[in-house]
Amino acid sequence: MTLTLEQPSVERRLPGPAPWLIALQGAAALAASNGVGRFVYTPILPLMHDQAGLSATSGADLATANYVGYLAGALAGSFAPRLVRSRLVMRTSMIAMTASLALMPLTQDVTAWAGLRLIAGFTSALAFVYAVGALLSGLRRSAPHLIGWGFGGIGAGIVLSGLLVLAVREVATWRTAWWIATFLTLLLTAASWKLAAPAPQPAGAKAKTRTGTHRWFAALALSYTLEGIGYIIAGTFLVASITQDAPGWVGAGAWVVVGLAAIPGSALWTALARRFSRPTLLASALLLQAAGIALTGLVPGSVSALVAAAAFGGTFVGITSLALALGEHLQVPRAVALLTAGYGIGQIIGPLISQPLLGTGYSAALLLASVVLAAATVAAAALRVRYPHRLGHMIEPSRLARKLPTWRP
Repeated sequence: MTLTLEQPSVERRLPGPAPWLIALQGAAALAASNGVGRFVYTPILPLMHDQAGLSATSGADLATANYVGYLAGALAGSFAPRLVRSRLVMRTSMIAMTASLALMPLTQDVTAWAGLRLIAGFTSALAFVYAVGALLSGLRRSAPHLIGWGFGGIGAGIVLSGLLVLAVREVATWRTAWWIATFLTLLLTAASWKLAAPAPQPAGAKAKTRTGTHRWFAALALSYTLEGIGYIIAGTFLVASITQDAPGWVGAGAWVVVGLAAIPGSALWTALARRFSRPTLLASALLLQAAGIALTGLVPGSVSALVAAAAFGGTFVGITSLALALGEHLQVPRAVALLTAGYGIGQIIGPLISQPLLGTGYSAALLLASVVLAAATVAAAALRVRYPHRLGHMIEPSRLARKLPTWRP
């Protein structure tokens, strides 16, 4: 008698989107949600100071509102993971974020602006976690080298926002800048509209992670939270430190340098992961970022600040891609959302601890950021201790053989 075994249903699944298409759609989503939706405020802020009468304190309050919204969105993704696996939620978030940008030039009420930046932060976090999950689950096996280019969308969005301000600062107003940012975000939203939903994590991985990899994830979460603190201090005051002693266009140009370095930066760190371990690369990227920011604090001036801008842009997106990939590898449930929440907490702590140091300029705050990033480097280096490079959902063959019952005719 001949037995015929039915092939598993997975073999009959229709092929998904091409890897390059996933990378492009993910890059567009990240460019819209983070590159423009969140970060366009940084280069537009000087225009709002000069033309809309926005005070420095109110400007900081608007930034804080955005950080709080981002943290709330990340926490929502942590406690309700279905939110960040739903294409409907992603699309709704992108539309709401675009609307929040469009409404900014229609008012000059600071409270209304704060509410709009809160919405932008919340929706950008949901879209970010969705896009990252789609990139990691869609490209991890088929084309891991494209993941870095997908993350490079953040840098592309920063370049667009910086060029936007350079283009309009002499010929138009702050309102025009927000309108153009709205249009850019709308185009990028359309390009990411069909981004596939992230694949849910197998239930078997959850039980294993709670007892197997939590110590490495704790070190990773600490490192990434500290990165959130140091990164936001540098990201907030880097441009301001340049414009303090240079024309305004130099500051906007530095923001473009950050974006230009960020576009290939993540792809470079992803490519290096083929030859070196991710914990080693994460610690190296953090150390490089800390050194660049320390240079700005110790040697004020446009040249050192531009060098720091290149180091900052070349590492911060790469650090994000490395950290989130490590979290996924450790098979921690809702890893991306949890790490993003820690990052969001860091972004709220950073301005609070640096504010008392701003009385005499930005050097002390930038040096504080460098010290925090050095601590993040130490936490990342701890990941290297007996790090589990190989994890899987399958039982090893030798162990499986011992578990199977012996069959006798």
